[in-house]
Amino acid sequence: MGDRDGVAPRPDPLPLPVVDNHTHLDIRRRDVADAIAPDGGEERTTQDVAAALASAASVGVDRVVQVGCDLESARFTVDQVDRHPSMLGAVALHPNGIPALAEAGRLQAAWDEIEALAAHPRVRAIGETGLDYFRTGPEGHAVQQESFRWHIDLAKRTGKALQIHDRDSHDDVLRILAEEGAPETTVLHCFSGDLAMARECVERGYHLSFAGTVTFKSAAGLREALAHTPLEQVLAETDAPYLTPTPERGRANAPYLLPHTVRVMARTLGVDVPTMCSAISANSERVYGSWQTS
Repeated sequence: MGDRDGVAPRPDPLPLPVVDNHTHLDIRRRDVADAIAPDGGEERTTQDVAAALASAASVGVDRVVQVGCDLESARFTVDQVDRHPSMLGAVALHPNGIPALAEAGRLQAAWDEIEALAAHPRVRAIGETGLDYFRTGPEGHAVQQESFRWHIDLAKRTGKALQIHDRDSHDDVLRILAEEGAPETTVLHCFSGDLAMARECVERGYHLSFAGTVTFKSAAGLREALAHTPLEQVLAETDAPYLTPTPERGRANAPYLLPHTVRVMARTLGVDVPTMCSAISANSERVYGSWQTS
């Protein structure tokens, strides 16, 4: 694996605590050294999760939203949110899994289970749902859109935030949100749009969540979108174990690496790091509620 072997070192701690509002602590990458439990087994354990949360807290990332986006990971999420006070959850069916579920005749049963899991009081978001036209071809677009509409309705019926996955599908995501009526609290996870899309989302009152991609040298357009997003509509995430920020790109991501992204966000928005941290924390609590209540 070359000079990207090993686990990324911890960055300097942030001056104030922040939230990683989208992470997948259930997923272990196999192509690089695992950032949470390098010597661990195949399955994530409660001890692995506790270690990941402790490592994150040591650098100022003291709360996370764990995202389960298939039935197995959604069950894992609901189990773990009861075990860790610094964790809230989100559950949904990822758009890329929808065509196979529909073809197998299991989509309705999967929706029913997601709805049951979403009733847990520490599950505060429906996500990640949305559309993905990069990994799913045109033959799967209609059923993805049907599932997206179902998740929008679930978020509105439960009064929970909506976390949206949007890859190569910006126009249809915005169109369907307008047609269905977006939930009161809507988050564009791992925002990947341009300045025009950011302005449209801001006008609609959506929150834009930025991941490690905003630190990439090639992401000038994404930083331009961030620079024109009001501070009160900005969130931060890792999308771990993917999208590891510079300077650790190429290694496995984890919540403890979020400070790299936060510091780039602060520079891009022209604010100091404490101001950035305070905004991320306050915005996250406004979107998801308090981590201290069940």
